[in-house]
Amino acid sequence: MALLQINDLHKAFGGVKALQGVEFHIDEGEIVSVIGPNGAGKTSFFNVISGMFAPDSGEIIFDGVDISGWESHDITRGGIARTFQNVRLFPNMTVLENVMVAQHCRTNQGMMPAIFRTKAFKQEEAEITARAKDILGFFGSRLVGYRFDQPAFALSYANRRRLEVARAMATQPRLLLLDEPVAGMNPRETAELTGLISRLPSERGFTVVVIEHDMKVVRDVSDRVVVLDHGVKIAEGSYQEVSSNEDVIEAYLGRPAESGA
Repeated sequence: MALLQINDLHKAFGGVKALQGVEFHIDEGEIVSVIGPNGAGKTSFFNVISGMFAPDSGEIIFDGVDISGWESHDITRGGIARTFQNVRLFPNMTVLENVMVAQHCRTNQGMMPAIFRTKAFKQEEAEITARAKDILGFFGSRLVGYRFDQPAFALSYANRRRLEVARAMATQPRLLLLDEPVAGMNPRETAELTGLISRLPSERGFTVVVIEHDMKVVRDVSDRVVVLDHGVKIAEGSYQEVSSNEDVIEAYLGRPAESGA
């Protein structure tokens, strides 16, 4: 059984049909890329899966449970985390605090233990801190050491991108949704993060769905590629299969002009 199964998913905003009968699945341990031209419905797809918008119709089955219409915090607690096209960190919190606070959905101690600093609270806080440092260590030297105590707003753009991925990882999801994770990065930074994304299933146990415009990244990380155009799935398969698909080429480049007689 697929970890995530999408059946006949529809979502419209007024007269704009963002998703039209999308069918999608991802198996445990896969990395699947979702691509398509601007306006194809990719981010709407993520927004519906992550609970930012409820679908108009269709099913979102995650680990055998229909989560269609769940609130976003319940979906996060259920095991799906995401990043955004535009980085959404807590800018005045430190790097370490950004990753620690993401674990709130997994904590057991409430307000009173926090006020009285009980033994159980201190133990849980130590575990959260250690887990946050371990996750940040996954990114090499970029987010560790003195950077633990740096406010997020002081980071470079690339490190803010890395930190947002780290924060999503800290919710302890089974499924990680990455929305254009390398957008705005230079080639060296892109190659570095591409390598880390490739390691997420084997080293961290995550199943990953990636929205990405950089076709080199898509080629290098994907087990499968799904192509959307105007909210409709037009192709699915390996990178080699979809990159040579005539419908995909037409969606990106337009229909070739017919030669006149």
